[in-house]
Amino acid sequence: MLVIFDCDGVLVDSEPLANTCFARALQREGLDWNVEDTMQRLMGRSMKSCVEIVEGELGRALPADFVDRLQADTMQAFRDAPLRTVPGVVEAIDAIEAAGIATCVASSGSLDKMRVTLGITGLWSRFEGRIFSSTQVSRGKPFPDLFLHAAIEMNEQPFDSVVVEDSLPGIQAARAAGMRALAYVGAPYSDAEALRAAGGRTFDSMSLLPMLAWAGR
Repeated sequence: MLVIFDCDGVLVDSEPLANTCFARALQREGLDWNVEDTMQRLMGRSMKSCVEIVEGELGRALPADFVDRLQADTMQAFRDAPLRTVPGVVEAIDAIEAAGIATCVASSGSLDKMRVTLGITGLWSRFEGRIFSSTQVSRGKPFPDLFLHAAIEMNEQPFDSVVVEDSLPGIQAARAAGMRALAYVGAPYSDAEALRAAGGRTFDSMSLLPMLAWAGR
């Protein structure tokens, strides 16, 4: 059995900070989206997909250095905060791994970004060698490619894998991959109804995660 963790919003409490930086960057480009807008429209997607969506809204290409500047601002915000783990997730990982269940990370974020976010929170070394990014596949979430790639690399079958996600594209990707989807809705911005409608089993506390993961054994 394999438990696949999303990174942002599941392992690290990064979504409010990241989306604040994204909204500010978009406003500088003339797109009047607030933090809630960026979360609703972009959360859980690869940066490539986010750029395509934004450029479609603007009707023009973003500056060549837009992504680099955005990522630099976001990483600095993570360091300044500093970024923290999602409450209870470390203990949940401990319990899952103690039961002999394999774990890995599969995120829409780049590996460079995860080196920062997981590094700040002390999780990079724990998952090193088992961290996968949408940059490694041709299609990001909501397509199943990333989760299938993670299962192949971990030598596990999709039907014996469970994904822990907090975004709609992530839940859609997990279900498209033929995997069980557990939707964390403990954050104030969570849309539990949408995640359930997409096929996610919702839960609002990481203390419940080990039990939910074991339910599929």
